[in-house]
Amino acid sequence: MKRILIIDDDMDMCNLLGRFLQKKGYETEASHSGNKGIAKFKESKFDVVLCDFRLGDKEGREVLKEIKQLDPYAIVIIITGYSDIKTAVDVIKAGAFDYITKPLIPEEVLNVISRALQQSPEGADAPRPAAAVQAARKPGKSSGEDDYLVGQAPATRELYRQVELVAPTNYSIILYGESGTGKEVIARTIHQHSARKDKPFIAMDCGTLSKELAGSELFGHVKGAFTGALSDKEGHFELANGGTLFLDEVANLSYEIQAALLRVIQERKFKRVGGTKEMETDVRIIVASNENLQEAYRKGKFREDLFHRFNEFSIVLPAFRYRKEDIPLFANFFLEKSNRELNKEVEGFEPEVMQIFLNYPWPGNLREFRNVIRRAALLTNSGLVNARVLPAEIVDVHGYGNQFTLQTETPVVPQQHHPIAHKETDLKNAAAQAEYDTIMNVLKQVNYNKSRAAEILKIDRKTLYNKIKSYQP
Repeated sequence: MKRILIIDDDMDMCNLLGRFLQKKGYETEASHSGNKGIAKFKESKFDVVLCDFRLGDKEGREVLKEIKQLDPYAIVIIITGYSDIKTAVDVIKAGAFDYITKPLIPEEVLNVISRALQQSPEGADAPRPAAAVQAARKPGKSSGEDDYLVGQAPATRELYRQVELVAPTNYSIILYGESGTGKEVIARTIHQHSARKDKPFIAMDCGTLSKELAGSELFGHVKGAFTGALSDKEGHFELANGGTLFLDEVANLSYEIQAALLRVIQERKFKRVGGTKEMETDVRIIVASNENLQEAYRKGKFREDLFHRFNEFSIVLPAFRYRKEDIPLFANFFLEKSNRELNKEVEGFEPEVMQIFLNYPWPGNLREFRNVIRRAALLTNSGLVNARVLPAEIVDVHGYGNQFTLQTETPVVPQQHHPIAHKETDLKNAAAQAEYDTIMNVLKQVNYNKSRAAEILKIDRKTLYNKIKSYQP
């Protein structure tokens, strides 16, 4: 029987969710604080952790991080009452399997848990890219039920042209792209169309591991190497021998681990943490980052020599907002998969819905789009998906009615005249005028959604509020 740990400071929610899951054949335990949940996770083995984002003693993001340090492959699903895509992107980037928004829909909870328990040992949840790379020349085609769909946008075709070019080589590769663009999918595609395809593909998320745990995961350790090292353990370089090692968010590795990684790449030899025996390895390394590694080494955050070792070939994955031609293809592809998962027969999308999809900027990229389609399929009984079953943050961006909005703040009203324009012109006021223009232009682009504007401007929302207030006449 699969065991589920529920972490929520709402006792009624814990009891209701626990009883519901027990009726569905799961064994459950509950903790009413983040610290108690972490302690319970240390004491016993759980197949899935359901954790509320807002807890009395700490945020779910902190609980997620600590659980991932205890077990990098732990399956954690975040529950949040804040339908905010930034929160969703952040927790998934931090290692969460998925997120569920309140009020909870029983079928959605079961569906996410079911998908989580079916995931691969590497923890990958992306569609498997089994179609040949040559399918890039045949947009919209896939050869199997779970194949990764190749789109038809010019940016997509160029992406797969580069994949086809580099896959047969033994080059190390850097993949650049925003969270959710499918970097691991591309890495798997490269592996499957290389001479190493019959050997292991091992993926490691460097963004969720401490320095000590990163060394153990990469190189393995011997019994007694550190507290908790109760037996010898193989590292990823051993597990991936002869195949491909994919390091996601590689810029998060400590300088010390970067130095050890450089030695392995140069000499193809390494030692387990705490060990003395040198071991040989033959792996192809593909790394991924959502920040420019060249800029990172110039700022002293990343080793320059390691960057040049990785940078034999680089590929930039286009954001989904630059692949508008692919939206109808992926919408139908994800709907077909959702119909199979949910045993439904949703027929398609109303024209209004497709227009919303085409206009929305998709900050969470393909991952966000996939989750939106799954949610829409879950909430649609039959016929076509309509706008009422879409998340509020998507519909509200385009003004499809206040009944969909979650915004409670007073909207920013554009000024008819710049409030700084009548002040004395000097360098300080010129800078303030430029700042005002930038803020107002961004606000207009996002339909005066202040949360989204603050994210684009790389400031917190409170700072944005204060700046807007200072501009009022």
